[in-house]
Amino acid sequence: MVEHNKQEIDRHELMAKYDKESNFRTNLGSWGWVTLIIGTALTIFQLYTAYQGAKVSMVQGAIHLGAALSLVYLLYPIKSSMTKQRGVPWYDALLALMALFTNFYIVYNYEHLINEAIIFGFTAFDQIVATAGILLLLEATRRVVGLPIVIIAMVALLYGLFGNYIPIIGHAGYDWPTLATEMFFSSSSIFGTPIQISSTYIYLFLFFGVILVKTNIGQFFNDIALRLTGRYTGGTAKAAVAASGLQGMVNGSSVANTVGSGSFTIPMMKNAGFKPHFAAASEAAASTGGQIMPPIMGAAAFIMASYTGVPYSEIIVIALIPAILYFSGLFMGTHFEARKQGILGLAKEQLPKTKSLLKRIDLFAPLAIIIGFLLAGKTPTFAALFAIIVAFVISFFRKDTRMKMKEIINLLEEGARTALPVIAACATAGIIAGTVTTTGLGPKIAGGIIDLAQGQFFLVMFFTMIACIILGMGLPTTANYVVTASMAAPAILAFDVPVIAAHMFVFYFGIVADITPPVCLAAYAGAGIARANPMKSGVTAVKLAIAAFIIPYMFLSQPMLLLQGDANVWNVSVAIITAMLGMAAVSASLIGYYIKSLNRVERIVLIAGGLLLIYPNIAISLAGLVICAIVTVVQLLQNKTEKAKKQVS
Repeated sequence: MVEHNKQEIDRHELMAKYDKESNFRTNLGSWGWVTLIIGTALTIFQLYTAYQGAKVSMVQGAIHLGAALSLVYLLYPIKSSMTKQRGVPWYDALLALMALFTNFYIVYNYEHLINEAIIFGFTAFDQIVATAGILLLLEATRRVVGLPIVIIAMVALLYGLFGNYIPIIGHAGYDWPTLATEMFFSSSSIFGTPIQISSTYIYLFLFFGVILVKTNIGQFFNDIALRLTGRYTGGTAKAAVAASGLQGMVNGSSVANTVGSGSFTIPMMKNAGFKPHFAAASEAAASTGGQIMPPIMGAAAFIMASYTGVPYSEIIVIALIPAILYFSGLFMGTHFEARKQGILGLAKEQLPKTKSLLKRIDLFAPLAIIIGFLLAGKTPTFAALFAIIVAFVISFFRKDTRMKMKEIINLLEEGARTALPVIAACATAGIIAGTVTTTGLGPKIAGGIIDLAQGQFFLVMFFTMIACIILGMGLPTTANYVVTASMAAPAILAFDVPVIAAHMFVFYFGIVADITPPVCLAAYAGAGIARANPMKSGVTAVKLAIAAFIIPYMFLSQPMLLLQGDANVWNVSVAIITAMLGMAAVSASLIGYYIKSLNRVERIVLIAGGLLLIYPNIAISLAGLVICAIVTVVQLLQNKTEKAKKQVS
């Protein structure tokens, strides 16, 4: 029991260190009742409107955001060093009350704000409320998400104010009353698409993820992954990749999933013989990749559906092939590392029993329901709500998943707590997206990238990739997609590519920022668990996740990998097979082991052949296949010679 408590403390300390959203007050005292009431009320409101139908978008968003911001001020102190102080200071209680007031002002004055104010102008008090609402949002976001997105939002506001003084990418400029009311009282900025999606779909899916964790259904995913892969070479690492991918798509946070899953998978990998930095890297890469794995994709796919006009049920199908290629690359990387280190699979008696898993197969029902309903064309709201109900009911069938009344109430509050960083990030990202839209900044940035690349498509892709990785550093998944889709995607869309391909491109590179040095928070969190070198873990994570840096170029060059254009069974099948072979070659080269250890020349030749194989063109892929075949023959002959020498000696 003591050891279990120590692990929980260590996990919380790691989360607080690398994940801003986990650095909350731990000793609320009597204020705990207030957060319990507000959090439970917010979750019940979301469940009720999911069943009964959402309110008008701005009213729904205002209730959603107001409750969330008040919780942020009650749970997150002004300085991270103050989390262990007892209670809530008077000024944070006042800020929480103001956050409720400014947002519920919209609820109670909705008709005035959308009718009278548009015709006769906003009153001075309207302008004061809008200003206070923006400032309260930015400060709450700083506390729960971090400074990077707040800085970007503030730069966006300054650009909106002083655009007339900025050369080349300038605009006419707005006065503060006009800008503030446009940001806070319209459905195109703070209460734009991101918060509208957050207040309907995203909250439900995050709550669904909380239920999976609290009822131990998530552990069932771990057991399935271990049973399927554990007996093979490097089976513990492969199980970690599979389990973390499954849980990461629901969790929506690379860092949170790395710590949550990693506390189980990383020690298991280390015990099997994997080096600490590799165990940390594979967990971080898999947890990050979970956000590109259909059907949930870390919740950002809901916003993508709105931005692109592509139905969500189609996006989860379109995203499947790239996700399969990504996780295939991870499996190959762990396989070659296991071969290199001589790490075998687990013994049969160490694996979960098939009979035991079959007895718990009903625990897979909630996820199966989501997938089935979405593919059947049902709305994400309906699919998530039904899956929540099923998961809740199933939890009562077993003692280890059954919850008491107190746990159910805490579950409702935990749902709200989990959603706070996403809600704050979506609202703040709305400021950025709104500024980009109202000032016409998006096309200007796109034009700048194209001019810098001198119209060369490959260079445009490369510069956009760099921009997305930089913008994605330190931002949650949903926020980094909103920012990159608003500021970087227009550069890609200037060329003749499908809209969904451009948005998937920026989505991928915004996400891999979590494992890309120097700001690779997921890798740092994994390194904290593994007691490994953080930077070494980050570099290794990039090697393992190399597919994420290659695949976006592939589907922009050949959109058939996203089932666009001339996609047919033959073309897609050939592209997938050659890409898999190429991924294996690239992974082997980066790990430094294929049939046997690779020397420097073999690694260079193999990575070149692998990249040619990955390029979706039959003639080029055949050339890559020949190159890889030559390296394979050389390795086989060397291996045969070495074995013969050992036998003679």
